[in-house]
Parts: sequence; structure tokens; C-alpha cells
Amino acid sequence: MKTETTIQRSESLAAAALLALAGGLLDAYTYLCRGGVFANAQTGNMVLLAIRAAEGDWQGTGHYLVPVAAFAAGVLVTESLKERTPATRLLHWRQAVLAVEMAVLAAAACIPLGAGDGAVNVLVSFVCAMQVEAFRKVRGHAFASTMCTGNLRSGTEAFWHVLRKQDRTALETSCCYFAVIGCFIAGAALGGLLLPRMGRWTALAAVILQMGAFLWMCL
Repeated sequence: MKTETTIQRSESLAAAALLALAGGLLDAYTYLCRGGVFANAQTGNMVLLAIRAAEGDWQGTGHYLVPVAAFAAGVLVTESLKERTPATRLLHWRQAVLAVEMAVLAAAACIPLGAGDGAVNVLVSFVCAMQVEAFRKVRGHAFASTMCTGNLRSGTEAFWHVLRKQDRTALETSCCYFAVIGCFIAGAALGGLLLPRMGRWTALAAVILQMGAFLWMCL
């Protein structure tokens, strides 16, 4: 496993923790404030898209197709930034991705509740796609900062090796994954606490967390 002295700051546990906090907060935000939708992952949207298509409900099919398309667009934009952002000592392409994410979320926070919820969920899907595409490793291990299923599988698998083989490396890996999961849960809890006070502006808390990751990568 990579050590703290050899990993990039974008792959450090600190960066992963901040981004997982933002991911959990955004999931709580779209569910509690923007129409009961989990916009971070698209599996549910694909299932509902298929059901609506089977029923012949083409309007409903289009409703669920939009966030899936937005997620795909987020991946494409991230790859474009990866290729086009000049390599400098001051700016890494992942920081450029974070800058776009923060700008999009700030715009989403300005959209009024109600009629604009669908647009906000599309924007959050776009942002989460960028984040999960750009930040794919923590301490050398594959992870996701906007969803937990894969992290839970990997963390539990590593814990099994701890139980069976007393593997210290596996213990560190397991702790890393469960720390990220804990941060995601904490971010969702933070979103639940902020929403009654901040309403639609709660999305700006995710911007602050992403700004923290941006500045951490500048050091």
C-alpha cells in the first residue's frame, strides 16, 4: 500500500474524507429538499426508466433518462478537463474539476424550491459524476466518494482478511474504507441538520467542503 509520503494529495484520506462528506450531504439535500430523489447514483433511475418504458410511459421514461444523461455528461466533461487542463505547479486537472463542481452547485443553490427541483437534481447528478470520475482512489485503493456500496464491499472484504490472516495491511485498508463510509454518513447527517435552517442554500455547505479539498491539494 502506498504511504502518505508517496500518494498524491488527491488520493489522500483527508481529500477522500472531505469529498465523502460532500457526497453524503448532497444525497441528503436532494432527498429531503429537492423532491425525494437520490441524485448521486443512477442505478435507481435506470430501473425506473426501464419500468416506465415497459409500461409505454414515454414521458416518464424521459424524466428518468435526463439525470442518467447528465451523469454521463459529467464523466465526459471530466475526461475533457483531464486532457485539456495544462499541467502546472499551481493547478492540477482535478482542481479544475472541483472548480466546475463548485460553480455548478452554487448555481443550483440559487434555483427556487419546487418547480426547479428537477433541474437541481440533474445538476447534482452532473456534479457527482465529475467527482466520482476524477477522484477514484484513496491511498491507492479504488473508492467512490458519492456512494457507499462499493466501499462497503471492499472494506468488508479487507476485514475478512484481517480476521482470517491477521493481515496488518488489510486492517489499514479496511479502516480506510470504513472511515470514508463514516464521513459519507456524517455528511448526510450534516445535511439533515442544516436543511431546516438553510433550505436550498444547504448545497453551499457541499461547496465549502469541496473548497477544503481544493485547498488541501494546493499545499
